[in-house]
Amino acid sequence: MGKHRRQNLTTIRRVATASALAVGASTLAVAPANAVELPATAAGSSQMDIEGLQKQGVAALQNLPGIESVPGAQEFIAQQAANTNYGNPAPAAAPAAQTAVAEAAPASNTGQAIVDAARSKIGSPYGWGATGPSSFDCSGLTSWAYQQVGKAIPRTSQAQAAQGTQVSQSEMQPGDIIAYYGGASHVAIYAGNGMMIDALNSGSTVTERPVNYMPIHSVFRF
Repeated sequence: MGKHRRQNLTTIRRVATASALAVGASTLAVAPANAVELPATAAGSSQMDIEGLQKQGVAALQNLPGIESVPGAQEFIAQQAANTNYGNPAPAAAPAAQTAVAEAAPASNTGQAIVDAARSKIGSPYGWGATGPSSFDCSGLTSWAYQQVGKAIPRTSQAQAAQGTQVSQSEMQPGDIIAYYGGASHVAIYAGNGMMIDALNSGSTVTERPVNYMPIHSVFRF
């Protein structure tokens, strides 16, 4: 039996996290040599050093053979467990909630918005000098489509070609303006994929057609 109790004591000394148990001086007393005097019936040994007790948790102390015979021990353990979480590890902090980073909305594609505006008027009749919203001439259509995205550009095709920033045909992007014929007398909006949208002439409607439908003068953007 003594061997069994010594094995229990060795096991108890390996239990992690606690504090020293100090009950009444008549039953548990701290000796000058930093030792705690325990009844042999409580621990299977007449003495256990404080370091050994400090390695025990409340649960381990409660399970000491014979601990119930120590007057006041159960009340002390219960009080320490309730007041200070004695002998038990502090609850792990809950991981901080990962802040959801709202993905920034992509910047609006102004060029495509211009194309969409012009495309919405396909089928509208041509009207000389008309700037929409029901009928258009060529530069009336381009200037109206740009207005829909908050851009003011010159009214006539020649002024648009003169004031826009010229780009090469290989660099055309949706929303760019294409000028046709030698004097930039006609303009259209590049729609992408080799297509453009224009209001060509009297008797026609706003139409989407290939960019090479007429001889290109220049390509420009605002």
